[in-house]
Amino acid sequence: MRVVPVLTVAVTEEEFRKRKRLVMLFPGLIAFALYRSLKAMAWHDEALVLVLASGLFSALVALVAYAYGRERQIVELIREEGVPELAWVVLRIGFLYAIQLSLMVLALLKVATYSYVEHPDGPAMMALIIASTSVARDAFEIGHLRLLQRQGRPFVTFPDGKALWALVTGRGDLWAAPVAAATLAVGLAYMGLVAIAPIAATDLGHLGVLGILVGMACTLAFVQGLQPAMTAWEGLMQYSWRELLRFFMWPGVAFGWTYYLMTLGAISFLLAIPNPASWTRVLITAGIGGLMSLYGYYLGRCRWQEEKLHATIPPSLLRCPFIWGILTSKKA
Repeated sequence: MRVVPVLTVAVTEEEFRKRKRLVMLFPGLIAFALYRSLKAMAWHDEALVLVLASGLFSALVALVAYAYGRERQIVELIREEGVPELAWVVLRIGFLYAIQLSLMVLALLKVATYSYVEHPDGPAMMALIIASTSVARDAFEIGHLRLLQRQGRPFVTFPDGKALWALVTGRGDLWAAPVAAATLAVGLAYMGLVAIAPIAATDLGHLGVLGILVGMACTLAFVQGLQPAMTAWEGLMQYSWRELLRFFMWPGVAFGWTYYLMTLGAISFLLAIPNPASWTRVLITAGIGGLMSLYGYYLGRCRWQEEKLHATIPPSLLRCPFIWGILTSKKA
């Protein structure tokens, strides 16, 4: 939603942002109460219990936030959209997303040497609060987008995964070879760096190297999707280094780090493997490189379709709010 212009505009209007801050406040407060309850029962230091509690609580948050964004009662939503649509919101945006975010938070703190295993209180509290507030934000935004869609506003794509799945299952001729090449290239590049500099096999070193490699693969795939009639080099030459750097950072590096931390969290805390082997790290890096290459190509196609429809969106609206102000939209 922070890359496709028409979606960005819909969820960054000032009045909507005020409502969104309110939506995010209450889940955070309730999540803190949930943390206190788990701590009182001495369950907060059990990783599986923690992530399941986060997922179940966030599933309810997702349903309520989505209904608020849709401006409908839950009963009305069941009648209008049906159980399968709401089940996707509850399970994917609520339950699974919260588990992923909780593991990401635990892994990030582990990389920062604030281990959940040694000091469970702080990481457990942050995992519950960050996961639930993020779920509330995304479910509310998706509900709002669905409301606008039903009111007649056209969207080239929608953040429900259906268009991406259609690309994956129906147009393998467009993405299969580039994604396979990106997967192999990223994996081999990381393997070579580990052989030269063993620090790349540590959690922090892996995080840094993976972000750069995945960001490059994602940016290249994005340009290929945005300029399908050009070679990769010709497509890159159409944009300034600032524009390419902006996409390299978001979603390239940021999403690459996110998927890595989720995976590291699952390995470290659910499988209880504190230091993954080098071959495991190679597979993780290659897999995330391929995934982000596919995602970058898909986002490029979405932007290409919008440009074909003559969408005119101020470039400043395309920036990630977390790196707002770092870059400018002027040509280099």
